[in-house]
Amino acid sequence: MRREVQRMTRNLRLGLFIIVTLAMFCGGVFLVGRQENHFASNYRVRSEFQNVSGLNEGAPVRVGGIHKGTVRSIKLPDRPNGRVVISMDLTKDTQSIVRKDSIATIQSEGLLGDKYVEVSFGSVDAEQLKSGDMIGSKPPLDISDLFEKANHILDTSQVALTNIQGASENVNMITAKINGGEGTVGKLVNDKTLYQQATAGLTSLHDDAEALKHNFLLKGFFKERGYSDPQEIKKHEVAEVPKAAPAQNFRFDTKGLFDKPDSAKLKNTKALNEAGQFLQEHKFESAIVVSATGMMGDADKQKVLTEARSYVIRKYLVEHFKLDDTHLKTIGLGKTSEGGPEGSSELLIYGVGPALAAKDTGAVRPKQGQKQ
Repeated sequence: MRREVQRMTRNLRLGLFIIVTLAMFCGGVFLVGRQENHFASNYRVRSEFQNVSGLNEGAPVRVGGIHKGTVRSIKLPDRPNGRVVISMDLTKDTQSIVRKDSIATIQSEGLLGDKYVEVSFGSVDAEQLKSGDMIGSKPPLDISDLFEKANHILDTSQVALTNIQGASENVNMITAKINGGEGTVGKLVNDKTLYQQATAGLTSLHDDAEALKHNFLLKGFFKERGYSDPQEIKKHEVAEVPKAAPAQNFRFDTKGLFDKPDSAKLKNTKALNEAGQFLQEHKFESAIVVSATGMMGDADKQKVLTEARSYVIRKYLVEHFKLDDTHLKTIGLGKTSEGGPEGSSELLIYGVGPALAAKDTGAVRPKQGQKQ
């Protein structure tokens, strides 16, 4: 009885071992078959290549980067001018995205990895594929071609460097000749006589320009704008307006003060008389005539216009009132958003002291009928 039980135990163990072994074998077959899409519902597509670039049968096929098929066969062409035909099995779930205008390309895992086929998505309007249909292809990038192109680029770069070196040597030769006084340019650079002649010519040209500026026609041009010498308007300029608040401020109506929107010629000076009388009757530390225009017009022209307007206002105050003109400065701000459409002009007075005695004041009034 005991022997019978031992024999049954051995038979049970042997049976269990055989069952487990068969289960593992079936599982392995199933996994391999699943990996190779043997047990999935597939359809077959074909594509032609001039060169499959190391692709082998059994290589994976990817759709959108996902493993969705296998290369089943690779056939050589029947004639020398034919193309290599590869057949691929794709899973049925790709039929909704792989269409007749999809493209097959041979790619590699990394730079030197295994080859696989990548199939692109088709367009929405393209016809769906049936088993056995042909799709388009793109030639694979061969690493040898890449190296050949890299070598060509390096050769071209070497030629370019040689040319640059030759050009640099030519420049050095030309520079040496110039430094040695050879040729026209060398003489011009090294001969002080030519330099002095050129300087004298420019000085003479400048003097002639100054003379022309003050001739009848050009003098009239400047005079129409209220000043005869453009350089004179910068004599009493300051770099910026003080940040401190002025003790006294006289703001002038620009439209009524000047005869034209683009002119610095005074038209009505009555508004300036009150400011001039105040400067004459009070001691002050400093005063600044500030002019600005609106945001319209050319910035450079508006800058010159405001400098000229500040200059002619200062000039009128100095010529018609008894005041310390060393403390009276000007500034032209040019285009500012605070200038308004007509522009602005004002007199800012800082450090105002008490009124002077009547005997210490006295205005120099313009003669009757004198033109401003």
